[in-house]
Amino acid sequence: MIDRDIHLARALLVDGNPLLRSVTAAQLRDAGVGQVQSAGKIKEARLFLEREHFDIVVCTQEFEGSPDTGQDLLDELRRENLLPHITVFLMITASVTYSQVVEAGESALDGLLVRPYTAALMCQRLLEARNRKRELADVLRALETGHVEVAFARALKRFNDGLPYAAYCGRLAAELLLTLNRPADAKMVFEKLVQSKASSWARLGVARAQLAAGDTTGARRAIAAVLADDPGSADAHDLFGRILVEQCDFDGALREYRAASSLTPGCLLRAQHAGALAFYQGIGPEALQFLERTLGMGVQSKLFDALSLVLIAVLRFDAGNAQGVVAMHKQLQQYRKRFPESVRLQRLELAAQVLVDLQPGSHDAAIAGLRQISAQAGEDNFDLEAANVVIALWARVPDTLLPAQEHEALVERIAMRFCTSKAIGEVLVASARRSARDEAVIRRSQARVSQLAEKAMEGVLRGDPEGAARTLLAEGESSLNAKLLEMAALVARRHAATFEGADALAERATQQIQRSCRAGNHIAGIQRTGRSPGGLQIRGRSPTESANATA
Repeated sequence: MIDRDIHLARALLVDGNPLLRSVTAAQLRDAGVGQVQSAGKIKEARLFLEREHFDIVVCTQEFEGSPDTGQDLLDELRRENLLPHITVFLMITASVTYSQVVEAGESALDGLLVRPYTAALMCQRLLEARNRKRELADVLRALETGHVEVAFARALKRFNDGLPYAAYCGRLAAELLLTLNRPADAKMVFEKLVQSKASSWARLGVARAQLAAGDTTGARRAIAAVLADDPGSADAHDLFGRILVEQCDFDGALREYRAASSLTPGCLLRAQHAGALAFYQGIGPEALQFLERTLGMGVQSKLFDALSLVLIAVLRFDAGNAQGVVAMHKQLQQYRKRFPESVRLQRLELAAQVLVDLQPGSHDAAIAGLRQISAQAGEDNFDLEAANVVIALWARVPDTLLPAQEHEALVERIAMRFCTSKAIGEVLVASARRSARDEAVIRRSQARVSQLAEKAMEGVLRGDPEGAARTLLAEGESSLNAKLLEMAALVARRHAATFEGADALAERATQQIQRSCRAGNHIAGIQRTGRSPGGLQIRGRSPTESANATA
């Protein structure tokens, strides 16, 4: 046995070749590993890792006949916070490059084995990896128990003292600084790592810190430099795509997500993002191809988003595939059984039912269902995703059945609530299939929000901050527009000494923002969860819990 506790360890072996899988499983058992579970596909392995705890993962890099790779699995699990830091991850490959060796040395992997290798070498790699986990036990234990500040302090001390595994600890400390909303400090740590390592992940870390600090220009410049040196950096394409979404360059964002998804074909989330962007850009066939690919990767995965089922249903409806729409409705019914209390999933299932009923002969039921969803537009849990779904559904109602005044009032209500940025306005227009009728309402609402904000600022400059704050609060409460409410709170706090009740006004505005869903929870299908490409994630709430929460 390689150490005294190895018999207690649970290992997951991921290999597409049954013979090699059998040999490697025997090697693990001979090394003393207590339990060895096997998986032949990335999809199967992902589900195992989402549902069970493993102390050791041994995964092959290449899967014959499949574009999936072990690196894709590792990157996605770490990026989406599904792999405990204490778990050892060894990669097996048929060949090795210098960059792979460097990556392993920088702790992206816990160990790398090149076939053919001996059982003794596997034992050595396992021993080294487990020893490292023990060496860093105080840091990893604090992470796993949610003591982020403690983990940060310990990791930073090891990095500054140049102790063993300093690069790993430096990277972890920088990631934790981003989590703690200290982008300037994170940038300093990443820059030190760049000086010593000059790795793509460290340079992208600088870009992510710049982006978190609001320096979009600097972030774009840093990402462009990474891509110039390494055009195959999927993380750089991913991060660049997120920036372009925020800047309303949806064509450019789609190009970046196409590239990221092509470079990591086994990444479920990137396929979802590319598919959603293609949907909003009106490129139906490509959107359907990306999104249907995610179905094959695993609807049961925690990384799968139920919104994809609705988008597929819409695309199949557009293509005249009635049976395909019904199939997606049934999928949503099954999906919802896993989270029966989820208001979000109830809404998405009803959306799919509306598409089923929009087939000839069921229009009355479809309009009734649409009105039921639309009636939720003023509720706290009605978010930007719901707004886009509702507008997309109404855009597919035949003109002869569309209640014109009712529909215009609904679009205006949604636009006044959610138009907090140019990007969101563009997505609402895209959801409406760029209908001239709906676009005019959305643009008018955008202009109205901007005028209210400008008028309030003019009031502040004229020496009437109280009037400006109260106007912003009244308009924000009426529309539930987060931008107006945030401005009301900001003006009240900055001028708290100049008028009575400023603190109470700011608190009231803040409570309104917290009570209702924030408008910018996602743009164009890109969830704005704070996860960043290439980051070491901090364990916490699971993606499924976040994506399918009741509210």
